[in-house]
Amino acid sequence: MQTRVTPFLVAVDDEAIDDLRRRVRSARWPETATVPDWGQGVPLNYCRELADYWASDYDWRRCEARLNALDNFCVSLPHGGEKHQVHFIHRRSAHENATPLLITHGWPGSVLEFTEIIDALADPTAHGGEADDAFHVIAPSLPGYGFSGKPTKAGTSVEAIADLWDALMDALGYEHYVAQGGDWGSMVTSMLGLRHPGRCVGIHLNMVVALPDPDTLGDLSVAEQAALSAAEHYAKWDSGYSKQQSTRPQTLGYALADSPVGQMAWIIEKFQAWTDCERDGVRHPENAVDRDAMLDNVSLYWFTNTATSSARLYWESFNAPNLEPVNVPMGGSLFPKDIFLASERWARKRFPKLVYWNELERGGHFAALEQPRLFVEELRACFRCMR
Repeated sequence: MQTRVTPFLVAVDDEAIDDLRRRVRSARWPETATVPDWGQGVPLNYCRELADYWASDYDWRRCEARLNALDNFCVSLPHGGEKHQVHFIHRRSAHENATPLLITHGWPGSVLEFTEIIDALADPTAHGGEADDAFHVIAPSLPGYGFSGKPTKAGTSVEAIADLWDALMDALGYEHYVAQGGDWGSMVTSMLGLRHPGRCVGIHLNMVVALPDPDTLGDLSVAEQAALSAAEHYAKWDSGYSKQQSTRPQTLGYALADSPVGQMAWIIEKFQAWTDCERDGVRHPENAVDRDAMLDNVSLYWFTNTATSSARLYWESFNAPNLEPVNVPMGGSLFPKDIFLASERWARKRFPKLVYWNELERGGHFAALEQPRLFVEELRACFRCMR
């Protein structure tokens, strides 16, 4: 039986928007931190400033219109004893030889990260590229994220999501495709290359997860030393969210589902910590990502009530990641302010068919959102090496 793909319209009720504003305006606030910076989390003055803007001047309908300007769909895909309702954006290219490209977001991201790159990928001749650079772009929302359904049973791991994504590409009629991802998208994309190498013919990652090679630890490059320092900083100062989400996502969910300000702070902290946002010695998220773009993402989590369901992916897959070698052609783009960094020789141990590697001078974890032009150029350059 043919899988039915149906159009999807993003439409949040007026009552939900009014409820959000009411909740934000009635928030109970903690005292200010005992340090003047972000060392204990989002500073009170900035959190209140952002909340005031969210409750008054912010316009969700603008974001909604931007999403609906793209082609949104839903499909029901069986896996693990349940049917998963998957939302996805599908932008077909007009170029005859376009390559199907499956692109996957992570946490605390969403398909909103890709709204500024989809047209450039699908219509390269209108955006500084060649016709051979064209892609049919498929950008699904992870299970439990955004407008996709929420899993009702345990087992929706990155391996399961890779199987779902391959089934999605089959439902769309694509026999072969390439895939791209960062954050959880990096893990899912790696699993596509591992589990479906006959159909997924190449991958690109903008967060390369590869362990240090023990044989290199006595002769580390400057970049490898920086990677180890970044990992140490993450473990010491930046990983509390992952410990909570990978162990007790349900308990966390009660707070975030009830408090939009809590949901906002939980996400905005990561835009400050993980973006290339330092200017003149000061790190501020709005130096890297527009205020409206950050609140678009927060609002998507709030309106879909997906704080808990999105966190469960950590419970499923964070504590014992699958780091088996992936034997499809692979390319990596390292943006310098990403959470995890790797070196080319470390990456080659896990991805022996590495065909493209580039270390950029700017950009962070939310690469497509922070540096859309560079991101598009990286994907074009990488997948040219696989044609």
